Amino acid sequence: MDSLENKKIDNENIVNNSYMQFNTGELTQNTNIEGIKFDFNYGARVVVPKGDYRVKFIDKEACLGIYDAPASGVLVTSNKKYFVDFRIEIYKQDKLIFSHDLDLKDKNVLIKFPVGVLGDVISWIPYVELFRQKHKCKLYCAMDKELGEIFKRSYPEIIFIETNTKIENLYASYYLGIYFPCSDRNHQPRDFRQHGLHQNAGMILGITENGEAPQANAIMLPKNKDRKIKEPYVCIAAQASGQVKYWNNGMGWINVVKYLKEKGYRVLCIDRENVYSCGSRYNIIPYGSEDFTGNIPLQERIDLLYHADFFVGLSSGLSWVANAVGLPVILISGFTLPYTEFKTPYRVINYHVCNGCWNDMNVTFDHKDFEWCPYHKGTERQYECTRFITPQAVNKMIDKLMIDHNLNPENC
Repeated sequence: MDSLENKKIDNENIVNNSYMQFNTGELTQNTNIEGIKFDFNYGARVVVPKGDYRVKFIDKEACLGIYDAPASGVLVTSNKKYFVDFRIEIYKQDKLIFSHDLDLKDKNVLIKFPVGVLGDVISWIPYVELFRQKHKCKLYCAMDKELGEIFKRSYPEIIFIETNTKIENLYASYYLGIYFPCSDRNHQPRDFRQHGLHQNAGMILGITENGEAPQANAIMLPKNKDRKIKEPYVCIAAQASGQVKYWNNGMGWINVVKYLKEKGYRVLCIDRENVYSCGSRYNIIPYGSEDFTGNIPLQERIDLLYHADFFVGLSSGLSWVANAVGLPVILISGFTLPYTEFKTPYRVINYHVCNGCWNDMNVTFDHKDFEWCPYHKGTERQYECTRFITPQAVNKMIDKLMIDHNLNPENC
């Protein structure tokens, strides 16, 4: 059984955690009973005046009453903050005086995204559109302004707003993320390590339990379709937010870049940084690639990717961007299992060594530790998940991709 918060009225409740700020604000939905209001912003919420009242919450899909208790002069909120098909019932002296079934049709609904992440947001946006279509609501999406400007061309029915924009008469709101600790069942129905990163949004929004995510390709459209580089080219990205995400084979990138150039390609590195260091670790732009790094608008990256033949990258945001543009993606990763990211037939992983720690239920990823390696840190086996991904294995995947897509840059 769920438990509920039963607390004094606070119309400007702001809850913080390390990933998201939850601005719950005032209750927005009036009733014909003085002193009783409700909404579904950050869970089901009801306020009742002092008196002999009783509040009941029902999960209609589960056909289960999840809360039933006296209430007097308090705000009652559900612990579950993700989508639940709620029914609210309010009793006075054991007589039903108010009931309401959640109905999002034509209502103002907010879905809020975290700021400062890229791949996560790209992976979740297709679920958001499915949510809008299912419920036929007036849907607002609060996210980074740059991403909102890019997505609005692909999703014209969604209203994209900046993170702290206030919406009048907001009926319901939902907050997308992957929440730590992993045992958090108030913000996400399941442990995100058990399924794809993208599927967490589907479960938070009540779209799917186990179904495969809609593919997030061809949803980031170029603004300028003019080709600026005449020669055939491939884009790569070698930097990441943690050393475990890097391709830690010292001969990896240098040999792949050389191989691509022998095939007749220009190789453009499109990372933000050409050198990234943290502690004792220094990661430099792959030797032989062309330096297209820099803190430039994401839209320019999209325009550049649009004309590339394919992309080679890691379990990082730019791989999600390339996939969202519609490019074939060779994805090199050992610390995540294949179902974590989007589907690609060109995944390179080595199962002969330690792998999949991101999805390991026995460990929790530490965002603050750049050199995180839960089982082998400080030993000769550290990062063996990618050290033992050979350049030959990646080059073999390049050959497969080029055959599949009938690519021959020497004939261009």
